[in-house]
Amino acid sequence: MRKGLQNIENSENRNYKIIAVDDEEGIIDSLSIFLKRSGYNFIGVTNPEEAIEKVKEEHFDLMILDFIMTPIHGDQVVEEIRKFNKELYILLLTGHKDLAPPLDTIRRLDIQGYCEKSDKFDQLLLLIESGIKSISQMNEIKKINSELSDTYEKLEKSYLESIQTLRYTVEAKDTYTRGHSDRVSEYSVLIGKKLNLSDNDLRILQLGGLFHDIGKIGVPDAILQKDAKLTDDEYSEIKNHPSIGEHILSTATIFQDIIPIVKHHHEKYDGTGYPGRLAGNDIPYLARIAAIADSFDAMTSKRVYRNSLPLETVITEFMRCRGSQFDPNLTDVFLDILENHFDEIREIQEKYK
Repeated sequence: MRKGLQNIENSENRNYKIIAVDDEEGIIDSLSIFLKRSGYNFIGVTNPEEAIEKVKEEHFDLMILDFIMTPIHGDQVVEEIRKFNKELYILLLTGHKDLAPPLDTIRRLDIQGYCEKSDKFDQLLLLIESGIKSISQMNEIKKINSELSDTYEKLEKSYLESIQTLRYTVEAKDTYTRGHSDRVSEYSVLIGKKLNLSDNDLRILQLGGLFHDIGKIGVPDAILQKDAKLTDDEYSEIKNHPSIGEHILSTATIFQDIIPIVKHHHEKYDGTGYPGRLAGNDIPYLARIAAIADSFDAMTSKRVYRNSLPLETVITEFMRCRGSQFDPNLTDVFLDILENHFDEIREIQEKYK
């Protein structure tokens, strides 16, 4: 019975790869016999610099490392390994407890344990078994996290597809919206890049631009498709679309980051916008960017009641509304794009004609 259990343990141990590093050939030979007998997949190295390269090239679960070695000591080996591998489980061997590295060094380098060298490997075996259990638990946690991540990605994809369907429905209702959201998305990202925003913020700008008018799904077709000036009541209906968009997206966690853009892209810097009449820095930063992109596309798009405005007129309008409708600093950045990088704007326009 005991032999059968030992065979099972040895079989499981083969799943774990151990590297031992000691400049004494005899220690490596002894560890090889001892660990292979226990069923571990074992490699021994006498050159610490070679060991660093092996860890770079191959996967190991656990390292047994001598402290005093030539040409470099064990703590220097760990220092190098931790630059590219934070997960390797490391056990340090010392010839004498007085030669062990300071405790703060062990903590800083994330060395999981150490013990004194001995003719018997009982203490080392206990540390190895404890380490393997810890590694096994960490692997299981990684597996669970990976499965959860995969499930989340599928759920996110499903939500995105659903909202995309709504977006296309809006475009079918309102011919002006067709291509508008795509351009607003790309203009917003272009401004964000000029501001050196993070990849995460650029992603929020991209999605926020795509879905900023999603609330128009709740606006009557007769108003969206009207080719004459809107009445005050009709304009009030249109002004509801940011709040409707917020409501549509609020049920899904994955859209929480873009809701400020959807809800506040019609706020004005002087506080006269809608729906919240927010002013200045109270308007979410990314919503202020999207507001500029949205207004630019509105000015440069052909409408039933007017042609697209020429660039000179658009620039004059942004200068006039700098600090009233638009964030002054963001306006300056966008004016620089219009005046010095208009080829990037034109490229977006050509893409979504």
